Amino acid sequence: MAGREQLFLGAARDLIRQEGLLNLQMSRVAEMCDYAVGTLYQHFVSKEDLLVALASEEAQERVDMFQRVAQWKASTRDRMLGFAVADMLYARRSPEHFRLLQFAFTEVVWTAAPAARRQACIEANAPLRQATLELIDEAVGNGDLDLRGLRPDEFCLAPWALAIGMHSIVHTKGLLEQHGISEPYHLMLRHISELLNGLGWKPLADSTDHAALDALAERICKEVLHAYIC
Repeated sequence: MAGREQLFLGAARDLIRQEGLLNLQMSRVAEMCDYAVGTLYQHFVSKEDLLVALASEEAQERVDMFQRVAQWKASTRDRMLGFAVADMLYARRSPEHFRLLQFAFTEVVWTAAPAARRQACIEANAPLRQATLELIDEAVGNGDLDLRGLRPDEFCLAPWALAIGMHSIVHTKGLLEQHGISEPYHLMLRHISELLNGLGWKPLADSTDHAALDALAERICKEVLHAYIC
């Protein structure tokens, strides 16, 4: 059963790459695997179920990237920015998976998937949240950050929302080109740096020194995430 489920997931992944996410059909997945569509429905009760399963399936590489950043010997603020760099790299390395995540987490797909499948997806991505919360706790403990009455999970919602918003905009074809924005992820990193300044995460950065921020991103890529650069 487990092997057959992996076969179905692999076929769905290939079809999404070849024909696009919105063209995915359960009958085509079953056909590619030489199984009846009824057999596919024994594993996934709906297309939404299959999509959320795919969103869980490929979480591990992103988790590994975050954990590498978390273990980096650098300041807490630089590691927080490192999470953003990891997200940028992953979006460029696996654009199909990022589009899938965006689609799977829309209300129409997420709520239609079985509760057990949604919970499995949450658990697969939980280490991303945990790494961020642990870093925030470390920053508070060594005096880099004052939460100002917020809980750590409330605090980390701001950079998370900023990153998710940028990913959504980037994948809306033609939208950024209208505004002459060619490097949206570099801009996202600057926005997150400004956000950390506003939240008081020390050491505060010079908002006008874009070269220093670009140099930090390059350093993170070379020292921590070099294995994930295509």
